[in-house]
Amino acid sequence: MTHDLTGRTAVITGAGSGFGREFARAGAAAGMRLVLADIQPDALEATRAELAAAGAQVLARVVDVADGAQVDALADAAAAAFGDVHLLFNNAGVGSAGLVWENSVRDWEWTLGVNLWGVIHGIRAFVPRMLAAAEATPGFRAHVVNTASMAGLLAPPSSGVYNVSKHAVVALSETLYQDLSLVTTQVRCSVLCPYFVPTGIHRSHRNRPGALANDAPPTRSQRAAQAMMDKAVTSGKVTAEEIARLTFAAIADDRFYVLSHPQAMAAVRTRADDLLAGRNPSDPFADRPDVRAALVEALREAG
Repeated sequence: MTHDLTGRTAVITGAGSGFGREFARAGAAAGMRLVLADIQPDALEATRAELAAAGAQVLARVVDVADGAQVDALADAAAAAFGDVHLLFNNAGVGSAGLVWENSVRDWEWTLGVNLWGVIHGIRAFVPRMLAAAEATPGFRAHVVNTASMAGLLAPPSSGVYNVSKHAVVALSETLYQDLSLVTTQVRCSVLCPYFVPTGIHRSHRNRPGALANDAPPTRSQRAAQAMMDKAVTSGKVTAEEIARLTFAAIADDRFYVLSHPQAMAAVRTRADDLLAGRNPSDPFADRPDVRAALVEALREAG
């Protein structure tokens, strides 16, 4: 995609915090028009106000990406306000934790609704419009970025629902890449697979709909896994701003896999080697035995 994004339009879900806010800031710095969506009104308004004050053209909509009709309405609003969309960041995401058999149906519905269905709805609502624009205008270029995670390339314990959602986003994105290649060179895509970055995702339960709240309190494993996630996310050394810069560079270079932590790829290689060799899955905490020991101790203390 062209390096000059001036006057082009970006749609960003989860724009009120974390990666989404930094994507919006980067887009504004590049002279883009912005369509921002988030489920949290005050966070969304803070991002909108900041970028509007800096001179960006901004449309903000409160959207639950798990609701296809709301994402369709977002696409209609973007077209009405700014015309064609050139960058789409399917970025909204939530976290969940605990032993996989302890997760409730509502845990699955909430996490998959945002992390997977949000991406599905974004692709369904925006990509056909991008393809129509590409067919009508030979010089048109567009790019879709789906936010997955290193949890989409690995399968660490006590985060099964999240792992499933992010593995699905990686598979969906790889398929989108292949499908687009059959019909056009003007619309491309990437998948972002960050590791632990201080984004606020460990506090995503603040926006969990009441209808999907659990009746029972968190289990011991869920509390232990949540505490580990809190520590890992808040202690991350790579910032969301750095991830945004990396992602925009990947878009410019037409790079599909956007990987923020090269050191984590050793575990991905081990997983692939296990598969190719027919071995049982390796311990994902092999290089951090203290982490595994702490988790085992927390779980077995439950009696």
